[in-house]
Amino acid sequence: MMISGDAFYELAIVLSIAAVVGAIGLKLRQPLIVSFLVAGIMVGPSGLRIIENYEKIDLLAQIGISLLLFVVGLRLDFHMIRTIGPVALATGLGQVIFTLAIGFLIAVSLGMPVVSAAYVATALTFSSTIIIVKLLSDKKEIDSLHGRIAVGFLIVQDIIAILSLIILTGLGWGLGGSGSHALKTFVMISRGLIFLVGIVLLMRYVLPLFLKYLAKSQEILVLFSITWAVLLAATGSMLGFSKEVGAFLAGISLATTGYREAIGARLVTLRDFLLLFFFINLGSRLQINILETQLLPAAIFSVFVLIGNPLIVMAIMGFMGYRKRTGFMAGLTVAQISEFSLILAALGVSLGHLNMQAMGLITIVGMITICVSTYMILYSAKLYNFFSPRLGIFERKSAHRETGRESSATKTEADIILIGLGNYGSEIAVNLIERRRQILAVDFDPQALSRWNKAGLEVVYGDIGDPEFIEQLPVNHAKWIVSTIRDIDLSLILLKILTDCHFKGKIAMSALDEKEARKLIKAGADIVLRPFQDAAEYAADAFTEAANLQTIEEDWPIAMNEIRLKTGSVFAGRALSEIPLRAQTGVSVLALSRAGKVYFELTPDFTIYPNDRIVMMGTIEQLLQAQQFIEQRQPADDEQKHSGFAMAGIGIAENSINCGRTLSELRFRQDYGVTVVGIQRGEEKIISPKADEIINRGDRLIVVGSKKSIERLKSLSCL
Repeated sequence: MMISGDAFYELAIVLSIAAVVGAIGLKLRQPLIVSFLVAGIMVGPSGLRIIENYEKIDLLAQIGISLLLFVVGLRLDFHMIRTIGPVALATGLGQVIFTLAIGFLIAVSLGMPVVSAAYVATALTFSSTIIIVKLLSDKKEIDSLHGRIAVGFLIVQDIIAILSLIILTGLGWGLGGSGSHALKTFVMISRGLIFLVGIVLLMRYVLPLFLKYLAKSQEILVLFSITWAVLLAATGSMLGFSKEVGAFLAGISLATTGYREAIGARLVTLRDFLLLFFFINLGSRLQINILETQLLPAAIFSVFVLIGNPLIVMAIMGFMGYRKRTGFMAGLTVAQISEFSLILAALGVSLGHLNMQAMGLITIVGMITICVSTYMILYSAKLYNFFSPRLGIFERKSAHRETGRESSATKTEADIILIGLGNYGSEIAVNLIERRRQILAVDFDPQALSRWNKAGLEVVYGDIGDPEFIEQLPVNHAKWIVSTIRDIDLSLILLKILTDCHFKGKIAMSALDEKEARKLIKAGADIVLRPFQDAAEYAADAFTEAANLQTIEEDWPIAMNEIRLKTGSVFAGRALSEIPLRAQTGVSVLALSRAGKVYFELTPDFTIYPNDRIVMMGTIEQLLQAQQFIEQRQPADDEQKHSGFAMAGIGIAENSINCGRTLSELRFRQDYGVTVVGIQRGEEKIISPKADEIINRGDRLIVVGSKKSIERLKSLSCL
C-alpha cells in the first residue's frame, strides 16, 4: 500500500517519529521544543522526506500558535503587572535593550542586511516563559526570590514580544502595495481601534453572561474558547494584523472572567499538542545545506545569548542591591531564546522581510541555547559554586535588598536552625515552639518568611546552596541544624559546607526514600527525616484505629473520638489511674490503639505513651474538654531542656566491693538509670556484654544514659 500523498498516513508517521525523538529528549532532560525541531528536520526534505502535505501541517501549526497566544493573553495577570516591582521591570527592559543593541551590531558586522539584522536581534531578546517556569517548578525554585524575579521579567519580555508582533505586522502591511503610507497607516490605526472597541464592548456586556451560561457544560466552554481564539485570530488577520495578535486579544478578553483558570488548564495540553506541528513544520522546511552556511554566525550569537544575557541581568540586579547568587540564578533563565523568537522569525518570512537563511540561523540559535541553558539551570548550584569567586564585581559591598532581611536574624543565638518553611518545615516549627525551643528559621520564600515573622518567629532569608550565606548564620551556637529541603543535591552541598565550617552540633536532613537516606547518612547526617514514610505509617495506624472498629447502633446523645497523645504531654508515661479524665471531663476511656494494635480491656495500671490514640466516649462538649485536657504539655524547664543523652566511661577501683559481681546483680539500669553497653578490660573491648558478665578490678564500664544519671553515677565512691 502506497502512503505517498496520504495526509493521514503522513501524520501517523510524523507523530510516531516525534514521540520517539521526544522520549529520547526526555531522557536527556531536554525541552520538547528541541525534540520537535529535530523531528521536523528528520521528516523534511533534508531527512526522510515524509511530508508532502505541508498545507495540512501548516494549518495545524497556525491553530497551535493561535492557542499559544490565546493562553498567554488568558493568563496575563494585570495585578502582577502592576506589582511586578522595579527589579523585574528594570531587568526585563534592560536585558531587552542590551540584547537588541549588541545583537544588532553583531548581525550587521557579520554582513546581514539591516532588516534581517533587526529581526535576528529582536529574536535574541526573548526567553521561553514555558520552559523556565517548568524548570523552576521542577527544582522547587518558583517561589524563591530569584524565581519570582525571573517570572517577573519574563512577563515583561512576553509583553514586548506581543508588541513586536503588532509593530512588525503593521510594518509589513504598510510596505505592501501602492498608495500613500500615511493613508494606509491611518486606515490601519482606525481598524485597530474599531477592533479593540468591539472587544472591550463584548468584554463588558456580552462575554460574562455568555460564559456563565456556557459554564454549565465544561465541554461547551472549552469548545467556545477554542472557537473564540481561532475566530479572533482570523478577524485580526483579515483586518491587516496577524493571527497572533487576534488570538492574544481573544485571551485578554476572557482573562478578566472567573473562568480563565478552568479554560487555561484544559487548553494547555491541546496547545502543546498543536504546537508540535508548528515546530515540526518549521524544522521540516529547513534545509541542511542552508543550515551549514549559518553554523559560524549561529555559534557567535549562541555564545552571546548564553553569556551576555546572564551578565546584563547580574549587572542590573547587582546595581539594584541584590546578592551575586540571586543575580546569577536569575540570569541563567535568560540564557536562551524562546518559541516567540521562532514565531517572530516565521512572521518575518511570511511578510517577506526574512529569507530562509535568516530563519535557519534563528532556529539553530534556538536549538543550541535551549539545549545548553536547560543544563545550566538544572545544575545552577554547581555552576554557582564554581564561578562564585569570580562574581564579586556583580555585588555591592552592602547587598541591601537581601542583607537587610538578615541583619537582625543572623545575630540570634538559636538552639535549632530550621531550614525550609514549607508545609513540613512549618509543622516542625510549630512543634518546636511548643517545646519552647529557640529557633532561627531559614527560607528563600519571602511570603513564608513574612508570615512567620508576623507570628513572632526569628526568620532569615537565604538559600542553603550559598556557602557565603551559611557562613553568616550562627552555626557555632546551634545544637541542631534541621533541613526539611528534599533536594538531595542541595542537602549534600549543605552537609559539605557544614563540614568545612567545622560545625560541632547535630544535623538532621530530609530524604524522599531510603536510597537518599543512605547517601545523607554516609555524608555525615546524624538523623534523616522521612516525611512520606512517617506520614504513610501514621496513616496506616489511623486506618486501623479502635474507633473505626466501634459502631453506635442506639440513638443516644453520645459520641466517640480518638485523641492522639502528643509528645511532651504531661500524661505521657503515666498509668490510666493517674489521669483524672472522668473526674475532670466526664468522658470514659473505651480502648487504646498503639501502632495498629487495639487494646480494649484496659486496666487502671495501663501506661500510655506518646502517639498512643485513646478512644473516648461522651457528649460532644465533654470530648472537646477531654481533648484540651489530654493535650496539656509538660513545661520545658531549664533542667529538662539541657539534659541530654550521653555516653561515658566509669572506672572500677582496685578495692571496689563490686568486683566479682555480675552486671545483673549490680542493677545499673534499675538503680542508676544507665545501661552498660561495653567493658574496656585492658586491651580487650567487650561489646554488648551479657547480664552474667562478671566485673573485674580495673575494668572500665562504658555506660549510656542521661547526663544527669551519668554525673550522679560518677560521683559515687562505691564503684
